[in-house]
Amino acid sequence: MKIFNTLTNQKERFVPIDPPKVGIYVCGVTAYADCHVGHARSAIAFDVLRRYLLYRGYEVTYVKNFTDVDDKIINRAAEENVPWDKVVQKYVQAYDRDMKRLDVGIPDVEPRATEHVPQIIQMIQRIIDKGSAYQIDGDVYYQVSAFPAYGRLGKRTLEDMQAGARVEVDERKRDPMDFALWKAAKPGEPAWESPWGPGRPGWHIECSAMSVHHLGATFDIHGGGKDLTFPHHENEIAQSCAATGQEFVRYWMHNGFVTVDEEKMSKSLGNFFSVREIFDQANCPEPVTAETLRYFLLSTHYRGDVNFSNLALTEAKSALDNVYDLFIRLSEKPHEGSVSKDTVGEALAQFQQDFEEAMDDDINTPEALAAFQQLRAMANHAIREGLSEKGRQGVREVFRRCGAPLGLFQLSEQEWVFRALDFGTDRFRTRADQEHTDEWIQEQIQKRAQARARQDFAAADHIRTDLAAKGITLEDRPDGSTRWKR
Repeated sequence: MKIFNTLTNQKERFVPIDPPKVGIYVCGVTAYADCHVGHARSAIAFDVLRRYLLYRGYEVTYVKNFTDVDDKIINRAAEENVPWDKVVQKYVQAYDRDMKRLDVGIPDVEPRATEHVPQIIQMIQRIIDKGSAYQIDGDVYYQVSAFPAYGRLGKRTLEDMQAGARVEVDERKRDPMDFALWKAAKPGEPAWESPWGPGRPGWHIECSAMSVHHLGATFDIHGGGKDLTFPHHENEIAQSCAATGQEFVRYWMHNGFVTVDEEKMSKSLGNFFSVREIFDQANCPEPVTAETLRYFLLSTHYRGDVNFSNLALTEAKSALDNVYDLFIRLSEKPHEGSVSKDTVGEALAQFQQDFEEAMDDDINTPEALAAFQQLRAMANHAIREGLSEKGRQGVREVFRRCGAPLGLFQLSEQEWVFRALDFGTDRFRTRADQEHTDEWIQEQIQKRAQARARQDFAAADHIRTDLAAKGITLEDRPDGSTRWKR
């Protein structure tokens, strides 16, 4: 298995520090607003990484944090005239709701910055003791010049970093590039006691302290969006190495951006979509499901930028429809044919090899999805030629087993037809809520069959036309049965 390491800018063979154990830390959200589709992209990318490592037999410890004290949280609390911790509670709950909708697994550990203030203070003190940080009037700053390798993750020169860093103007700092490890308390803001006076942690030190506390001084994989490469992850490396004297992370992984109709997603452009809005949007031709959104996002390699649109969601839904239509065909009674057991076995073995080679190549989900579609085409051909019940079962099992790391192809055929994930909103629908249930459709098909049996073809055609007007397609099979689908 190979992973593209942002630090070395190349694919490297993945060798865990302590196999089969793997430690992963991913930067989570700042709890001050609803998650947007960019957050969904990152969450799904690293959810798939975790799932595939488990599929490969590794023992994964997956840590994903919440930033629960930050300027943005404090500002949102002031806007809403509520305590800052109420803002955090509201948006952590919203995040959990969205991750459930996306079928993203719960991390093994979900640390919060406010729960790790003692560890943060200890790390800052070690950095000061080693001469890599200094304090001024209750603030503590990391001294970038103390770390000669600063900039290696983002491949930036000192001039680039000085021009691109979001640096607050503070004449007290020794260098404009120096960044805050501890911020002195301001009136009305949350604060904790420290050796430097009351205050709160800087953003960067939170992730260093939490990751080291839960995974050790050096761990396997650190992930996040590529917008975090600089300065956040660059700063994490500098301060962590200063505190521990060891290399911080073996492999750095970063997912690409989400654009909307080829433009960068931005509230000012009016093309900003929260996860909730994606599931609720009225202008989508049909409700969006977790598998639809996952298939769409996984159709682009995690490191590339992906363009979000309703058309793209519709195309993803169509691709999934084709797979679940295959599952319906596989559930039908087989007829005698010429497809041998060896032919099917060889095809399934070749698929599994193609799937694993794609995923081993830096989690290449587009290639993995292409292998699934090739398997679908083979299976449809085999069904037409005569695929045995054992062969059908083998195809289903492979789709389920290899689809699980992607979070795809896990529903039954009827769940796919009826499922509209919305967990409690007006758009949640069950079978009983459908305008026309399975039972009603089967009744119409039976009436049509009776009409045909008595050669009343006008009545039979009328039933077929009426069903088509309601979005229900009939397919008469060679064995005399009739299949339907929405």
